[in-house]
Amino acid sequence: QVQLVESGGGQVQAGGSLRLSCAASGGTFRNFAMGWFRQAPGKEREFVAGINWSGSTSNYGDSAKGRFIVSIDSPKNTVHLHLNTLKPEDTAVYYCTVNARYWGQGTQVTVSS
Repeated sequence: QVQLVESGGGQVQAGGSLRLSCAASGGTFRNFAMGWFRQAPGKEREFVAGINWSGSTSNYGDSAKGRFIVSIDSPKNTVHLHLNTLKPEDTAVYYCTVNARYWGQGTQVTVSS
């Protein structure tokens, strides 16, 4: 059974940084894509960033471009999301996904002004 476990969320002041991690287990993930979505209260789930298994290709949602960086440690089945220059509007639950089919439980990121 595929499991995705996120970590690294927390509370930070505006302008600060966080690193989220997501460890995948229970499957073979070669040739899959991993990514991050987020959902703020009262809003729809939003794409943040994605990366292929080799790490050769990544893409970002508009809110993440220029501030967030996605990376992957393929041998460890782990994807990271580096959140930089955080803003209060980045406050949300961040979810890790594999191929938008498997989802983690989410990790809360709260940015205070």
